[in-house]
Amino acid sequence: MLQPTESQKQNTPRTISYAPISVSNSPLEQATIGKSIVIKGEVTGAEALYIDGRIEGTISVPEHRVTVGRHGVIQANINAREVVIMGKVSGNVECSDRLDIRGEGSLTGDVITERISVEDGALMKGSIQVRHTEQKALQPKAMGASAGA
Repeated sequence: MLQPTESQKQNTPRTISYAPISVSNSPLEQATIGKSIVIKGEVTGAEALYIDGRIEGTISVPEHRVTVGRHGVIQANINAREVVIMGKVSGNVECSDRLDIRGEGSLTGDVITERISVEDGALMKGSIQVRHTEQKALQPKAMGASAGA
């Protein structure tokens, strides 16, 4: 005959919790501008930004990433740490780290960045200025030395 095991003998009631469980200790903070949103003016922020809508004006998030989604249409200058373009951008882009233009993306405007990646199929019209990390680090020292003289 089958005998119940010790764990089966202990009839402890199970408790069911419906509280949300945190999957990650550091959630990705990212603002999203949806397909139906149109913004005319200046967009600034201190978090990553995902744009699938339309923006006309300026975008400035210098310490974070700006991602232009497939449906995003931007007529603005962009200043960010990193920019990823999958939609359409008309305007100048300045990145302190990296610009990535994906295969379905297009950019019409001038670029200043440290690193750039343009996939096959992407469109790019404008000038590109690639800065070295060393140049950025040397600029403040040179300015400080001339100010003390």
